[in-house]
Amino acid sequence: MGFQSKVAFPLFHSTGLMGKRSKSKTFLFLFFIRKGALALSSVKVQKPAPSFAPSRKHVANRIWQNRYIYMMVIPVLVYMILFKYMPMYFLRASFYDYKLLKGFEGSKYVGLKWFERLLSSPDLWQYIKNTLSLNLLSLVIVFPAPLVFAILLNEIHSAPYKKIVQTVSYLPHFISTVVLVSMINTICSPSLGVLAKIYKSMGMTPVNFMGNPDYFYAINIISGLWQGTGWNAVIYISAIAGIDACLYEAARIDGANRWKQILHVTIPCIMPTFILLLIMQIGQLLNCVFDKIYLLQNTLNLQVSEMLPTYVYKTGMISQKYGLATAGGLFNSVISVVLVLIANTISRKVSETSLF
Repeated sequence: MGFQSKVAFPLFHSTGLMGKRSKSKTFLFLFFIRKGALALSSVKVQKPAPSFAPSRKHVANRIWQNRYIYMMVIPVLVYMILFKYMPMYFLRASFYDYKLLKGFEGSKYVGLKWFERLLSSPDLWQYIKNTLSLNLLSLVIVFPAPLVFAILLNEIHSAPYKKIVQTVSYLPHFISTVVLVSMINTICSPSLGVLAKIYKSMGMTPVNFMGNPDYFYAINIISGLWQGTGWNAVIYISAIAGIDACLYEAARIDGANRWKQILHVTIPCIMPTFILLLIMQIGQLLNCVFDKIYLLQNTLNLQVSEMLPTYVYKTGMISQKYGLATAGGLFNSVISVVLVLIANTISRKVSETSLF
């Protein structure tokens, strides 16, 4: 208003000295001056935002304050570097006729020769079929078992009994694979095994379970359930323990019984954990419990017990064809990564839960 009273009004009242055309020009001139002045007065100078980036000294102080936590990470990093990342250097062997004593410098470069031989081998697809058959059965039967066990264990309200069941279910996990296979061979022995004695007591002829290929998958699935169900249920038990008790209280107020609480509260809350573990399990479809499969193999069941990992081991360590064995391992790894990416993409689109 001060600008308008001091500038605009005196000039408007000096109309006696101007003609009609001069009045209009003066009006427009002052109008735009006033608008420009108001616009300039409304402009606010933007101050630069303060930088919240921590300084090097601040970062160093935080690291020093939490030094013991960072020191706990060091063994994990050393393990990962030595046993996970450094062996990747030897993936070069899949492109060489690698000789162990000569190294890469003394070995001949052969390009994709070993991959061509691997993919053209008629036995490769049988090994892949055996591996997928066993792992798909495990995915359907063994993988959901810890989830079911954890839910049932959560419904036990007697604390002493619950602890006893948990302890008993964990113990088989700590039995070594060699001892487990020895137990399986003893139980399934056609002459001295427990099953053989049961068959004889019933007047039936004992069955050589270890020599019959039809029973190989069943033996693996049953032993896997017995050894791994309790231990693998730990992560689901932890997930269930993190569920808010108010959800169960609200469900009870709405009249939900225990079955409906499991169906509408427990399972939906732990489903993200289940999906993440499922994605990682799908990535292991071309892998297997190597030591267990290798120890259970014999000449009678070899047609179904020879898996891709055991084939790679025999090719590399026994036949000393390191290039072919490395090509087989690299092929297995690439397929596993592709399976993880596919499963992760599908999970992200369907359930909005994914690894990354």
